[in-house]
Amino acid sequence: MKKITMIEAQKKHVGRYNIYLDGQFEFGVSESVLINFRLAKGMEVDKQLQADITKSDSVAKSYSKALDYISHQLRAESEVVDKLKSLEVDEQTMAQVMARLHEQNLINDQNYAESFVRTMAITSDKGPTVIRQKLKAKKIDDNLIENALAEFDNNTMLENASKAAEKAAKHYHRVPEKMRMQKIRVALMTKGFSTDLINQVLNDLVLETDAEDEWYNLTVQAEKIWQRNRKYDDRTRIMKTKQSLFGKGYQMDDVNKWMEAKH
Repeated sequence: MKKITMIEAQKKHVGRYNIYLDGQFEFGVSESVLINFRLAKGMEVDKQLQADITKSDSVAKSYSKALDYISHQLRAESEVVDKLKSLEVDEQTMAQVMARLHEQNLINDQNYAESFVRTMAITSDKGPTVIRQKLKAKKIDDNLIENALAEFDNNTMLENASKAAEKAAKHYHRVPEKMRMQKIRVALMTKGFSTDLINQVLNDLVLETDAEDEWYNLTVQAEKIWQRNRKYDDRTRIMKTKQSLFGKGYQMDDVNKWMEAKH
């Protein structure tokens, strides 16, 4: 049986204390452990008590690290678990830390999912499918995800999809109108919007088409394709060039017009 002969505050770590048994430094503890075990000078400490204190302090240190991690931003439960694993916290200690965080409502996947959906709805142009995938990647329960997505109102969703469509339209402004609509549709699908919503947005979308720009783009594309097909005989070259231009969405009349001018 050993006796506590001195307790001193650590200089480099606020809230932690060094415990000396029989005049020798034995272990360090957090302030919460010091209070919980009522450690004081003159107290006798056997091996079992020392083991209990050390174990409790391990939980306290891991809990403190978890608090520091979640203090910067809201975290999903899986993120906290991964963080503790990266700190090499053992499973038993981790279970106690997670239980304490749950008890104090410091981690709550429903709250996290709802906050995530609200943030994505306000700051991004992503639709429900992409948001759902991102939450599933954080191991959020499906029911919690659906509950959170219910808060993504249709007006906001429509507004985000419309902005995404306008952005895509500008990006593909050099693409023929027919093909441009298809590319915009694919862009909206990639961002996670539903088919019904995409149809609604595209029905209302007005594309600005400049005939001169479209003709210029056609001539540039046609010339590139024509040169690429120079190894073929004249008939095959014309056929393959036309097929490529049709595939890019150019109108038959415009393609024939260019081909006639070429010859």
